[in-house]
Amino acid sequence: MKNPVRLQAFAKINLCLHIAGRRADGYHELRTVFQSISLHDTLELERTREPGIRLQTTDPALPTGPENLVWRAIDLVRRELRLPGGIRAKLTKRIPVARGMGGGSSDAATAILAVLHLAGRPLPLARAIEMGSSLGADVPFFLFGGTALGVGRGDEIYPLPDQPPAHVVVVSPAGIAVSTRDAYSWLPSRLTNPPRQPKLSGFCALCWRRQGFQVSNDFEAPVFRRHPRLRTIRRGLLQGGATEAALAGSGSAVFGLYRDPAWARRTAQNFPKDQVFLAKTLSRVEFGRSLRVRLNDKGDIVVRR
Repeated sequence: MKNPVRLQAFAKINLCLHIAGRRADGYHELRTVFQSISLHDTLELERTREPGIRLQTTDPALPTGPENLVWRAIDLVRRELRLPGGIRAKLTKRIPVARGMGGGSSDAATAILAVLHLAGRPLPLARAIEMGSSLGADVPFFLFGGTALGVGRGDEIYPLPDQPPAHVVVVSPAGIAVSTRDAYSWLPSRLTNPPRQPKLSGFCALCWRRQGFQVSNDFEAPVFRRHPRLRTIRRGLLQGGATEAALAGSGSAVFGLYRDPAWARRTAQNFPKDQVFLAKTLSRVEFGRSLRVRLNDKGDIVVRR
């Protein structure tokens, strides 16, 4: 590609993930705390004279047409801004698929921002969130990064104060993939009944709990029951010095948080048969600086040159 826009699409972990019940629209009401980490895919975009979108990916299992979230995100913003010509994109995958780390959603959000870079034009944050939510519940978070509270389907995002930096070990277990659909189907009935707790009280409770939180995830019990090895991995991370460890999203990756990078490196060596990543948490400032975006006084996303 000639002079492409090149951005990193960061993964996430869920520091807390609580399911309040099934909503009338069929989705589940969530209370979750997202956290960006430095593990990332890479997305490159350039404008072309030829119309249309051409997407290339390093993962041959991923579609390269309208079924791909990156393709759809590019198309949404291109139409919104009425950009002439076409766009060529290359997605280099590193975040494992079907492991609960939001790789596809992050790629989509990064594609939205990358098209803004190509166009050199602002976009109202509210509109970007609306487009992101139409692509997937996790996508709006990846327009913010750092530490943030997600409510509703997880698409209502409220930035929280950044937590102290931590080193992260992510274990992506060999041969175990958990689709989001399956994870929700395994939930016990008490988590699939209509929500009893008003959204406002749940919002306040989770914000308050974050002041001295313990990592927790309502998916762990049903997912661990079907894949006991994930519980073993979690135990191994804690035994290796992790201050906290949990399932990442709906799984199947498991992460541990470490204060000491040496402990993180040593623990990572204890899983030779699995794919293991060493990363660190990202603040909102670090996230925005990497993607070269900021909000102006009007509430628009503005790209930085």
